[in-house]
Amino acid sequence: MAPRIDSFLRIVTDQRASDLHFHAGTVPTIRHDGDLIKLPFRALSADETRRFLYEIMSASQRETFERTLELDFAYGLEGVGRFRVNVSMQSRGMGAVFRIIPGKIPTVDDLGLPRVLKRLGYLENGLVLVSGPTGSGKSTTLAAIVHEINRTQHRHIITVEDPIEYIHTPVKSLITQREVGTHTESFASALRAALRESPDVLVVGELRDVDTVLLALSAAETGALVFGTLHTNSAAKSIDRIIDLSPEEQQGQVRATLSSLLRGVVAQLLVCRAGGEGMLAVTEILLPSIALSHMIRDNRIHQVDGYIQQHETEGSAMQSFDTVLCRYVQQGLVDVDEAVRVARSPDVVRKAALQVSDQ
Repeated sequence: MAPRIDSFLRIVTDQRASDLHFHAGTVPTIRHDGDLIKLPFRALSADETRRFLYEIMSASQRETFERTLELDFAYGLEGVGRFRVNVSMQSRGMGAVFRIIPGKIPTVDDLGLPRVLKRLGYLENGLVLVSGPTGSGKSTTLAAIVHEINRTQHRHIITVEDPIEYIHTPVKSLITQREVGTHTESFASALRAALRESPDVLVVGELRDVDTVLLALSAAETGALVFGTLHTNSAAKSIDRIIDLSPEEQQGQVRATLSSLLRGVVAQLLVCRAGGEGMLAVTEILLPSIALSHMIRDNRIHQVDGYIQQHETEGSAMQSFDTVLCRYVQQGLVDVDEAVRVARSPDVVRKAALQVSDQ
C-alpha cells in the first residue's frame, strides 16, 4: 500500500506549489508563490503525524531521528517527483517540510540568472560562495552551475550534499554525488576523502562548521574549484561567516587565504513576480580584485557593499541587490511594494518606481 502522505505530495505538484508543511497540531499547508495555503483537511494529531512520516522513513532513518530529533533526507514519488524533506520535533509533536525538487535540472538561462554565473564554472581553481536564506533557491542555482560544467567540460566533479537534491547524469564530466548520513558520516569526512580523489570541481552542500570551512579552503589551495553554500543574505556577510566560523587564533590566516582564493560570491533571494506569476531570483554578485583582496586581508569587510556599488556603475558584472530590484521594478517584473519589502535601501527602490511613473 502506498504511503498515505503521497496524496498530499501530489497536491503540491498539481497546484505547482513549492512546499508541503506537515506538522502535528495544524492543518497540512502548501506554499504557493510565497503564500501559505491550508489544505481542506483536519488538524493533524501527534500520533497520525508520526505514522504518516514513519511510513516513508527507513529503519536507520527512524533510529537517527529518535536519537537526534531531526533528520534531512530525499523522498522520491514515482510519476510525481523528488522532495527534500526536513523532519523535526516541535511543541505539538513531529513535523516535516517537503520541498519539491524539479525533475529537470534548470540551466542558468532557464532561471534568468546573470551570465557571469556560467563563467564561474570555467574557473580552474579557488572558492565560490553561493549564499541566501532558507528557501532562496541557492541549491537550484548551484545545480545550474554544475550542470553547465557537466555539459561543456571534461572534469571530475564531486558533490557532498545533505541530502542529494538534483541527480546529475554524466555528460562530458565524471560526477560523484555523496549524501551525508547515507554515503558519508559528515561533510568534513567526505571532504577529507575527496582530497584524495583528484577532484577538479568540489561542491559542498553547506559550509556549516570550522572543519568543513578549513577543508574547503585546503581543497581550493590544492587546485580544485570549490563551490560552497552558506545561510547568509549578502556577499559581505558570506565572507564574514567564513572568517567567524574559524577559530579566533586562525582568523588572520583564514583572511589571508580567503583573500587569494575567493573567486566570487553569489548572494540570492526570491521575490514574487508582479501579478503573482511565480518567483524571481534577485542576485548580488561580488567578483575578486586586488582591492577586494586587501579588504579581506585587512578585515575591512564593511567596505564590500560600497565596493560592489562602485564597480557596478563602471560596467562590471558585479551587481547589488537594490540595483537589481530597481531594474525589476522599472521593467514591471516586480511590484514596488514587494521590492521595498526586501530592499536594503527602500528609498532607492521607491525613487526608481517614481521615475517609471513620471515617464
